[in-house]
Amino acid sequence: MSLDSVRAWLATNAPDLRLIEVAASTATVNAAARALGVAPCRIAKTLAVRAGSQVFLLVTRGDARLDNGKCKAELGARPRMLDPDETFSLTGHPVGGVCPFGLATPLPVFLDLSLRPLGLVYPAAGSLNTSVEVDVDRLFALVGSRWVDLCRLPEEPTGS
Repeated sequence: MSLDSVRAWLATNAPDLRLIEVAASTATVNAAARALGVAPCRIAKTLAVRAGSQVFLLVTRGDARLDNGKCKAELGARPRMLDPDETFSLTGHPVGGVCPFGLATPLPVFLDLSLRPLGLVYPAAGSLNTSVEVDVDRLFALVGSRWVDLCRLPEEPTGS
């Protein structure tokens, strides 16, 4: 079970991080922000992406959007979101609970630079009503493969 894999991963790798379980759904950025009482930008959404032959997880701030032009410039290919079945198969987490912890398959985890100024962020924790509070630098130290600039913020124009 996905939540169980996250619990086990946290117990081994970051026992000081608290798993937050709420009654309300945290399956979307806005729902998670309401349930946790934080701004949508502080929700660290995890996207399962394919760019060319490369499959990776991208953790970005909740109000950011994947930018085709930035992705093509940095990774040499346009991004494509994995469908829910492939996402679940690779991560072990359902869409709405995808996170970089307790993965079924080891995957590179890229953190978007849009997260850097935020300090504390709230990624999902493997289910539709769980999250973890973690500092961005700690998140990178725990799971990050590299920092990337693949997203645009709401006020930025589209790159393609």
